[in-house]
Amino acid sequence: MFAYTARRILIMVPTLLAISLIIFVIIQMPPGDYLETYITELQSQGEAVDPEKIEALRRQYGLDRPLYEQYFVWVLGLLQGDMGYSFEHQLPVNEVVGDRLWLSFLVAFSTILFTYAVSFPIGIYSAIRQYSFGDYAFSLLGFLGLATPNFLLALVLLYLANVYFGTSIGGLMDEAFIDQPWSWAKLLSVLEHLWVPVVVIGTSGTAGMIRRLRANLLDELQRQYVMTGRAKGLPPGRLLFKYPLRMALNPFIADIGSLLPQVVSGAAIVSIVLNLPTTGPMLIEALRSQDMYLAGSFLMFLALLTVVGVFLSDLLLAVLDPRIRLEGGATK
Repeated sequence: MFAYTARRILIMVPTLLAISLIIFVIIQMPPGDYLETYITELQSQGEAVDPEKIEALRRQYGLDRPLYEQYFVWVLGLLQGDMGYSFEHQLPVNEVVGDRLWLSFLVAFSTILFTYAVSFPIGIYSAIRQYSFGDYAFSLLGFLGLATPNFLLALVLLYLANVYFGTSIGGLMDEAFIDQPWSWAKLLSVLEHLWVPVVVIGTSGTAGMIRRLRANLLDELQRQYVMTGRAKGLPPGRLLFKYPLRMALNPFIADIGSLLPQVVSGAAIVSIVLNLPTTGPMLIEALRSQDMYLAGSFLMFLALLTVVGVFLSDLLLAVLDPRIRLEGGATK
């Protein structure tokens, strides 16, 4: 186990370096840069552009350097914890992210808890009560959840929250607490507004997880070892939770690699509809305006979470399922 862990950690280094190079190349592929986009916006508004000022800004931001030099400066900064400078916000990326990253974690973590808390009991019930009235009812709700676009559900809940609960959902807190230091009143305001984005973002994931868990658990319940356990008189609860359910959880453990990046990126479209101060809309705007260091640092952080998530899922799968081996090769 130790040798496997050390080897995987060493493999992460060249993997992340390759990803950083790909991210930098992709960001540089569109013609022009942030300053050219900025000049175009000024000209569309009828404002004059001072060439000397633009050249000074180009030197200040390091855009006059060769691309390979810009890349090495960016990567060395990331290794030192410096995510670069945001051209659009005129601030270091670390300061621009600020509370947005924390709020993104809060929304995503709450959504994950909501998804697992709702889907696991329903998925287990639907599997052990196959073709019952409850199974049909939950299946109908699951299909509705998969078919309903998140942004449409967001608009509906915006109306219901305002009419029936008197909560004006236009962000994650009341306007009086925006840009204010954290306090109990601000935290309670965030919790009051949090349930709408959690339900909206978690609906489709919950519906999909119910269907997958039901299908996986039904497949395991029909295996020979389950029939043998029943024949030996094992209690139904112990038989269910000790063997079939553990095997049915494998795909969900494997999804950790894609689950962690969602903690940061979040549902960007829903965040735009609900006006949430999370990182998703900021990433889209950074890509649109070619704010390379802000966009690149975001994407690099997502790549890091993906690599770490895949590594953790591999270790957890080996612990959860004794059939999985960390080392390759056939066993006799």
